[in-house]
Amino acid sequence: MSVIGAVTRSINNPILTPDDVPYPVATVHNAAATRLDDGRTVLLFRSHTANGRSIIGYADSSDGEHFTVRPEPFLTPATDEPFATYERFGVEDPRLTRLDDGAWYLTYSAYSEHGVRIGLGRTTDFSAVERVAFITEADQRNVVLFPERIDGDYVRLDRPHTELTPWSIWLSRSPDLVHWGRSELVITPAAYHWTSGKIGPGTPPIRTDAGWLHVFHGVYPTMGGNVYRLGVALHDLTDPARVIGVADPWILEPHDPWERTGYVPNVVFACGAVVEDDGRTMRLYWGAADTVLCTGTADLEQLVALCTDNARPATSRR
Repeated sequence: MSVIGAVTRSINNPILTPDDVPYPVATVHNAAATRLDDGRTVLLFRSHTANGRSIIGYADSSDGEHFTVRPEPFLTPATDEPFATYERFGVEDPRLTRLDDGAWYLTYSAYSEHGVRIGLGRTTDFSAVERVAFITEADQRNVVLFPERIDGDYVRLDRPHTELTPWSIWLSRSPDLVHWGRSELVITPAAYHWTSGKIGPGTPPIRTDAGWLHVFHGVYPTMGGNVYRLGVALHDLTDPARVIGVADPWILEPHDPWERTGYVPNVVFACGAVVEDDGRTMRLYWGAADTVLCTGTADLEQLVALCTDNARPATSRR
């Protein structure tokens, strides 16, 4: 049976389940991804624990599909201030970006009774993570960092929780990764479209010759609940606030049984992707129904073409 979308699923899916984790968890999903200098792929994945709150685990692989999970979690809610107060309800949905100092920077959603805000962590070897700062106020989530400075600034995509220009993707800039501003609205949901409910950043942008390629998630409300799908957008290399195109069709939707049934049904949600050694293939990682973790591949040139040849307006709701 044919499946609509540009992503080819791995025959090994799901590649990580709670049974693969050597400590008690109810779910494994929404993983940041990066490639180490020795060729290994690292995932930092979200899991629910038995109290329903989230922690972040570590897994690595030599082939990008068969992973070994570290015996202990990588990041759990902080016990020291100023982080403890704002992480009391869990740490979720990590993203990883390697920057020009050679370190990896981790953005994650921190939940508490005060709402959700974004924490920034730093690691050089994944043996430990240094918490740097909270880089948003509440309520904001889904922050992804561009892997290069642009015009001397660090740049990110984010998604405020607001009913004003609701559930849209913004771009912000910073001189130091801690203080952010000069925010611009860049992509909004489209009316009566698979993104009509809300959209948000997914994976850190990938540099291509045509522009920064960014995988995002879109939500469509149905009588049976929300459906989460994945799409792509292309941003200008020198001015990423200028969106070259937002692909009109999705690239991945819930299809397999573990994507349609689980902790949250009908969800595919990506926080991480890597470029394969051939330079032409993107390997994508996504949480399925907020329960297990899957992977698949897509041709970068095809994804770019979706943004340039089959695009919808970036900020129109009509």
